[in-house]
Amino acid sequence: MDKLQGIWGGTNRQNWAAKWIHIGDAQCILCDLNLKKEAFVEATEAWLSALTAFEVAKRLIDEDDEQSEEILAKVESGIQRFGSSLEQKVERVKLACVDRGEFGAYYLPGAKSHKSSPAVICISREEETEAALLGRLLPVVIGRSISLLVVSHDDLSNHSRSQSKNFFSCCVDYLSARPDVDAARIGVYGEGLSAVLATEFAVFDRRVAAAVCDGGLWNWASTLASVSWMTKTSDIMDDDVTSSRRLRLARRLTCPALVVAGGRGVVSASEAIKLQADCAAAGIDLELALSCVSQTPIGEIENFVASDNRIFAWLEHTLAAVQASDHFMNSGHDSEDLLSIIDLR
Repeated sequence: MDKLQGIWGGTNRQNWAAKWIHIGDAQCILCDLNLKKEAFVEATEAWLSALTAFEVAKRLIDEDDEQSEEILAKVESGIQRFGSSLEQKVERVKLACVDRGEFGAYYLPGAKSHKSSPAVICISREEETEAALLGRLLPVVIGRSISLLVVSHDDLSNHSRSQSKNFFSCCVDYLSARPDVDAARIGVYGEGLSAVLATEFAVFDRRVAAAVCDGGLWNWASTLASVSWMTKTSDIMDDDVTSSRRLRLARRLTCPALVVAGGRGVVSASEAIKLQADCAAAGIDLELALSCVSQTPIGEIENFVASDNRIFAWLEHTLAAVQASDHFMNSGHDSEDLLSIIDLR
């Protein structure tokens, strides 16, 4: 992914996408062969390689290209065929919400299923299915001691804000009731406009222990645009006023947050850097991750493998720190004792 610009050459994007689709198909065949031989480790590796290849292909073509639907069909078929063969078996689950009935989601247990693991509610970006997001994340999270509940942005977009909050609360309730999930270590992760929803939910429900979100920057940008339109001016506000308004929602977050900027996200790198600096000065636990992108003849293409690894390493570490904090506080230690033995950063 980091070398796309150098290897592009004279080959057009359609040919590159076709090559990656071919790689994914070949890995699916290899997975089938290994399953027949009961070589489950090799089968898993082949299938995860196929999922990554399909994701690369999807990023090399236009979003409205008919090949996108074909790739999604391959991913969904693979989840149905191979998901139950994994050591961490993918489950299709139904959740019930009082004001909106049942909705579907995917659940992936943590690697150490005999223990209560942390869990993360993952929300797909707009116009992306939960299967598409799960297919991209599986190669990153398999083997990690973290459970996933993957839901679709579209299940939220046609409902009011209060209904959306109830939707998220249903997700937390479902995870909290599972014996393989530690209810004190539930995080939320959203990308695209779902990063905005993740921020709002982390503010709304204090059971959220970690959030990968936009840190309130989308609402800040909307407010800034509205002020400029109403005043018919593009004058820059005073730095102190700007910093105060940018921090308004971030201050309401009661859990550690990671803001991902750049790439295909809604958060600009420059605003995210400013927000992180403001939060550091205010003592707010907010970190920043900049998306890794490659410049190609068709524009920027995000190295999603590197970005996703960074995000879930942060989630795993942050939620583990919550467990360590609870253990030591319950043992009579104070915060200085805890900081002396665990690096929370």
